[in-house]
Amino acid sequence: MLAGIALLMLACLFFASNDTAGKVLVVSGVPVVMAIWGRYVAQAVAISAVALPLRGRTLLRTRQPGFHLLRGLMLLGGSVFVFWSLLYMPVGELTAIIMITPLLVTLLGATVLKERVSPLRWLLVAGGFAGTLVIIRPGGSAFGWVMVLPLLQVAFSCGFQLLTSRMARTEDPFTMHFYTSWVGVLATSLAVPLAWAPLASPWLWLLMAGMGALSTVGHLLFIGAFQRAPASTLMPYVYVQIGFAMLAGWLVFGHVPDGWSMLGMALIAACGMTGAWLSVQEMRARLAPVPARQA
Repeated sequence: MLAGIALLMLACLFFASNDTAGKVLVVSGVPVVMAIWGRYVAQAVAISAVALPLRGRTLLRTRQPGFHLLRGLMLLGGSVFVFWSLLYMPVGELTAIIMITPLLVTLLGATVLKERVSPLRWLLVAGGFAGTLVIIRPGGSAFGWVMVLPLLQVAFSCGFQLLTSRMARTEDPFTMHFYTSWVGVLATSLAVPLAWAPLASPWLWLLMAGMGALSTVGHLLFIGAFQRAPASTLMPYVYVQIGFAMLAGWLVFGHVPDGWSMLGMALIAACGMTGAWLSVQEMRARLAPVPARQA
């Protein structure tokens, strides 16, 4: 179990590093579409190099090709808004807003899937949204149309996670990652000629390739973590990504969140971790043996 937690935290470090590299690209003048295309090409090549020797032709077998296409497009849509947000927002604050996704999935589970949600969970969802509002501060001098971008990413991410949850019952994780990556490559390849621009430094090409490697290794570590520990144990540790993102933002860009942003980030993390803890308790209650009736 400790190995699973360690792998998950390491995956979060890779994801935060990937986002930081993406911000370096876009603030260096690389067009958003071009940066996303480079990341997807490197990611698709890397996952193919890893998965094909392990799975062979079975990697391509799927019962749900339409869902793979939709899942890939949802992840791509989310990636567009992540990169667009990174052009204007610090990595730490963006990561914190994205982390309300699990709370929003709970809300969708209640409204769309008609799942039962306890009053405490509703309170946690409200707390997560309150933390988001503290960060973006509608009506404040810092608020603008840019603050809508991470919220649109969250919308795509919720759809992606709900679809992933359904597909994971029948699909191999490697197959899902393989198709998702190549859907992103094909879709961005249609748009990248319109946004192509010469890069100021060859190091930017290397950074794009590095993003693909960071993303692929992060996803493989993520898969490995869930193979070694139950999801209910791992989910509270996902929020360490906020801390890694803040650290990366400080080291690379010298950015330190202000007091209000820190408060909002802490509120989101607290609500998210409490929600994960509730999941653990609910799972234990379901698995607990029913005491035998006395004769």
